[in-house]
Amino acid sequence: MNTFVVAVSMVTMAVFSNAAPGHHHMGTTGASMMDIVEIASGDPRFSTLVTAVAAADLVDTLKGAGPFTVFAPTNDAFANIPEDDLSDLLANKEQLTKVLLRHVVPGKIQACDIPQGKTEVETADGEKVTITREGNNISVESASVVIPDIMASNGVIHVIDAVI
Repeated sequence: MNTFVVAVSMVTMAVFSNAAPGHHHMGTTGASMMDIVEIASGDPRFSTLVTAVAAADLVDTLKGAGPFTVFAPTNDAFANIPEDDLSDLLANKEQLTKVLLRHVVPGKIQACDIPQGKTEVETADGEKVTITREGNNISVESASVVIPDIMASNGVIHVIDAVI
């Protein structure tokens, strides 16, 4: 199964359905921002990811101080996984945890921090993934970053279009 993880820090997803385009920053102080889990939980596009994080008992981890970089797949990304395979994954806590942690990089990596070309980073589970930047296009393994830099109090979220 392909899984995606790119950037630094653990999980930061601050995209709101009603946020104005280009206004992903939640403020200038960490105290005024929501954490990665709160951001993801508040956005219906991430309901499958939120369910998976809960099933893997990673909520407290991703609510931690971090910082974390989270490559967050949308519901549409999870929908590309055959239904039976997704059900099996959600039922297998060990495998689910491994897949989810592949999407988390310790540290805070914003899009502007990613150099041109290919960069290998280590994910929260110790696996290495490749982040590629070509101009303004960024990808992690086979997943494209469709919304970068959703800032959270404990890191940053990059929305991706596939599960890596």
